[in-house]
Amino acid sequence: MTYDYVIVGAGSAGCVLANRLSANPNNRVLLLEAGPRDWHPFIHMPAGLAKLIGKKGVNWDYYTEPESQLDNRRLWWPRGKVLGGSSSINAMCYIRGDARDYDEWARLAGDERWNWQHALPYFKRAEDNTRGADALHGAGGPLGVQDLRYHNPLTDAFVAAAQECGHALNPDFNGTQQQGVGFYQATQRNSARCSTAAGYLRPARDRANLTVLTHAQTQRVLCDGHRAVGVDYRHHGRLTRAEAREVILCGGTINSPQLLLLSGIGPADQLRAHGIRIEHDLPGVGANLQDHLDICTLQHCLQPVSYDRLNDLAVLFKYLTKRDGPGTSNIAEGGGFVRTRHAEDARCDLQFHFIPALLDDHGRHRLPGYGFTMHACMLRPKSRGTIRLASADPAAKALIHANYLSDEGGYDLKMLIEGVKLSREIFASNAFDAYRGEEIYPGTDAQHDADIVAFIRRKAETVYHPVGTCRMGQDAMAVVDPELRCLGDAMPAGRQYQRADDHDRRAGGGVHPRAVTRAQPGEKNHNVLRRVR
Repeated sequence: MTYDYVIVGAGSAGCVLANRLSANPNNRVLLLEAGPRDWHPFIHMPAGLAKLIGKKGVNWDYYTEPESQLDNRRLWWPRGKVLGGSSSINAMCYIRGDARDYDEWARLAGDERWNWQHALPYFKRAEDNTRGADALHGAGGPLGVQDLRYHNPLTDAFVAAAQECGHALNPDFNGTQQQGVGFYQATQRNSARCSTAAGYLRPARDRANLTVLTHAQTQRVLCDGHRAVGVDYRHHGRLTRAEAREVILCGGTINSPQLLLLSGIGPADQLRAHGIRIEHDLPGVGANLQDHLDICTLQHCLQPVSYDRLNDLAVLFKYLTKRDGPGTSNIAEGGGFVRTRHAEDARCDLQFHFIPALLDDHGRHRLPGYGFTMHACMLRPKSRGTIRLASADPAAKALIHANYLSDEGGYDLKMLIEGVKLSREIFASNAFDAYRGEEIYPGTDAQHDADIVAFIRRKAETVYHPVGTCRMGQDAMAVVDPELRCLGDAMPAGRQYQRADDHDRRAGGGVHPRAVTRAQPGEKNHNVLRRVR
């Protein structure tokens, strides 16, 4: 079959692109998704995300290779394998990032179209914010954004406690400034999850020019000289070929570089090692991996008010009949952004997610009793890792070397120590007096920095924001240019390269803002292979 566009991956970016490109009836669009339809009811009930943890049918279920700075642990990396991708399984916190991040990307990429003023109109176009439209927000767009209809009293205590510690109340983290504490808005509509599958793909599904295939895993991109001309994909066990004018990769931080490598686009030595024919020697593919490492402080609660022992049937009944109660909660109801004493510029460098429940090992380890949890992650890690092939078999999972805490100056570790200390300070405030029981993690014995470091190495985990492996730029390690076209092995002679090591920062990332709206937060790095040049 021949199409104008083949989109690989129906996640946060792929669903947006499928909607926007198929809006032109002259475009014939194929959207390929390796996972199933988003049929599971826990996807759509916000609090159901806690029940999705063990659902491997909607999750790629990745693990890193042993991390040398984290007691050689293999960290679990859940990524959505379902229509909507990670926007179908994430915590729905609506965060667009600091405006200065976009301005930095534009400077590093040498293209002003990536700056905040150029990006903002597309955020506004995307939003259907129940607070209404203003200078920074939109209404009527495909992506539902709303205040949580219900939140736990422990979240109120967190917001009050943080203010006691000097953190200002911020009613809108996507407003004029990011710093402060408050309640997250969530990507929900009528208190149901608004994934990109719900917000973008569902309205476009009946278009005659859009074909959506689930359980279709792409095997490789087909190249004719310096041009991508199609893909091979396996659908229900059958190998099929689709030809296209443009191939667009929306597989995210892991699957996009893996598919490029399988297609012979990447570091030549790695391709040779797996017996893959070299189409384009592109050394940056799979490099520059960065992620938000996160450390959780857990406290027992003296009152049975947390989400640890809810009656599931009662929660479900109230949600289905009234669209209210704990079933509408995204669990990560409150949080904040802090500029610590280690900040290198005016931007915040630490983020909190407060959870009114005991959350250990992503919720996979159930702890006794009631409690509450503070996530703390550094926003601009300096450690860098890689995505590499395990084999030339498309069904084999890629090797994830996150290289957490490997930065030479020890900045990342220093930031996590600060996160633990600030979390403890907030939990010690008067607002928690009626609830605060014994500290579980790090534990009362961990009072010195060395003890906290040992705790971090034993318990730190990802907070699900990997980026950077198909980096935009104009230097020798770039993978895509500012138009998000994949670069070939022969860069133009005389080009002045500039560094763009850190373009792919905290929030956003995704498809080019001139073409479509931004991808939903939660899936941070969606890379487009338009033409190999």
